[in-house]
Amino acid sequence: MQKLKMHSPDMTQEHIARIRELFPNCVTEARGKDGSLRLSVDFDLLRQELSDSIVEGPQERYHLDWPGKREAMLAANAPIAKALRPCREESVDFDTTKNLFIEGDNLDALKLLQETYLGKVKMIYIDPPYNRKKGNDLIYRDDFVGNSYEYLKSTNQIDSISNERLIANTDSNGRFHSDWLSMIYQRLRVAKNFLSDDGVIVISIEDSETANLLLICNEIFGESNFVGTIIWNNATDNNPTNIAIEHESIHVYAKNKSLLEGCWKSKVSKTKDILISIGNTLNEKYKGNINELKKAYTKWYKEHKNELYNMDRYKYIDAGGVYTGSQSVHNPGKDGYRYSIIHPITGKPCKQPLMGYRFPKETMERLISEQRVLFGEDENKLIELKVYAAEYMDKLSSIFDLDGRVGAYDLKILFPEIKKLFSNPKPVQLLSRLLSFMTTDNCLCLDFFAGSSTTAHAVMQLNAEDGGNRRFIMVQLPEACGATSEAAKAGYGTIAEISKERIRRAGKKILEGDCHEGWNRDVGFRVLKVDTSNMADVFYTPDALQQNLLDLTTDNIKPSRTPEDLLFQVLLDWGVELTLPIRKESIQGKTVFFVDDNALVACFDRGIDEALVRELAACAPLRVVFRDNGFVSDAVKINVEQIFRQLSPGTEVRCL
Repeated sequence: MQKLKMHSPDMTQEHIARIRELFPNCVTEARGKDGSLRLSVDFDLLRQELSDSIVEGPQERYHLDWPGKREAMLAANAPIAKALRPCREESVDFDTTKNLFIEGDNLDALKLLQETYLGKVKMIYIDPPYNRKKGNDLIYRDDFVGNSYEYLKSTNQIDSISNERLIANTDSNGRFHSDWLSMIYQRLRVAKNFLSDDGVIVISIEDSETANLLLICNEIFGESNFVGTIIWNNATDNNPTNIAIEHESIHVYAKNKSLLEGCWKSKVSKTKDILISIGNTLNEKYKGNINELKKAYTKWYKEHKNELYNMDRYKYIDAGGVYTGSQSVHNPGKDGYRYSIIHPITGKPCKQPLMGYRFPKETMERLISEQRVLFGEDENKLIELKVYAAEYMDKLSSIFDLDGRVGAYDLKILFPEIKKLFSNPKPVQLLSRLLSFMTTDNCLCLDFFAGSSTTAHAVMQLNAEDGGNRRFIMVQLPEACGATSEAAKAGYGTIAEISKERIRRAGKKILEGDCHEGWNRDVGFRVLKVDTSNMADVFYTPDALQQNLLDLTTDNIKPSRTPEDLLFQVLLDWGVELTLPIRKESIQGKTVFFVDDNALVACFDRGIDEALVRELAACAPLRVVFRDNGFVSDAVKINVEQIFRQLSPGTEVRCL
């Protein structure tokens, strides 16, 4: 019976396999350092095949390089033998939710998830550490170099590697930029595998590494797939001597930019098109009859008001189409123009806006003559500008104005008992704006630098508004909160704990408000934690076992692991989605898991006999898996595949 491999894919071997498809003569077999045969590239032959284009030796060329880049590439491709262990007690709606929260190192999480979610993510948003020279911005360092990396390659384990991965990257470090580049390079290389053909990755960054980040993304995603940079005007810098930095950059890259043409339209854009269409249709029907026109539109508006996503204020119609009133004639922030506007009915001067009018008197007179100004019943109501639906601009601009302090306010609403949780959390409104353009109603969003999980909050909020069923995967390292921080005083030990609690509270608050009737109301999430493999060391390195220890290793599974732990590692190994419904049944006294009914059936109990095997085969599952030493006898184990071949020939049978 074939065994599951129980480790993440070896991307180096997969890349070699792709080369073999193009140049089969350049790939051969060679013995590795451990003596095993592996596919290897004959680079002399490959150079000959590519002799017209290859760049060799110390020639000048255009590329980004830094100390540690080769090691970072190796680390990105190297397999790991780890597991994702479910944590029901920290989850919300574990059995029904389609959302995931992964707690652990994000490079490990990405490697574990990449086969399952290959090409399935529509939008990746990350807000990685900015590598500021202040020295207080923690970054990740992965020690997959030297002896540690050789150990990883030979055993597929990293248990012996130090878990101390967070360091303060101060500018006194000789590899200040190199360490940051290696960290982000590894993760972006793996993250690319997640993107769907029309998917995008969105990266928030400030000036300290934005130039390097663009060069890395050009290398990984391709310069031709650069969609653009959004400048977020987010704060006020009161630095009296230097240039005030009042923005961050948001870089956007596509998996395939050509597939994005014409498809980035938010729900508001679609609603705008509907309003323009109904306005044109009714005007054509009731030419010159303004009373019948208004009556017909009022009737239509009342019937469809709940469908007008964020444009339900467009209550009126005239010969120019559907319109609303706007206070855009008022001057914001500072004193504007001061003059009197006479009300057409009462003949008295209208009440002036607090800061005056935005336009000079001549412009206002022209707008009034064009019937673009809306007056109230009397002079006590502020006048408004008539704005037609056709004039509404709903686009993702390269300049986005939003006060960065709004993000802290979002958290304050959810955590009123804590004075300050994070310094600069991203606002929900920022993520909602990006999501509304870049995602569709039923797609998957990934954030592997989750922080306070603003992305998850925004996904749920946008779903509640437009009835979409977007799903999220959040990944966050359980980085310890400072001992003197407000979060620690409130009882939160790690950033991951805050992140999970934020999703719980945000979901509850969203459900208390008005929600779109078409929304499935999924505000839950399954918590999975990155941990060492469920398999004992002997599973990966049986040749290293000493003869006198055989009696101690009759089981290849660690004794502390539960059947549900094993189930989720099997789901990863088989590439089955981790949010599928799981049903647990007792059959002939054994615990049997049914994933998505018959997509996968698993039984990890001992004492499995032919009667149970036959009953499971009668269910005709797509896949079935057993514990390697779970059968009552070797004879039963040998007969398992034959039984399924007879009763359910389409079933894949594996053991672990």
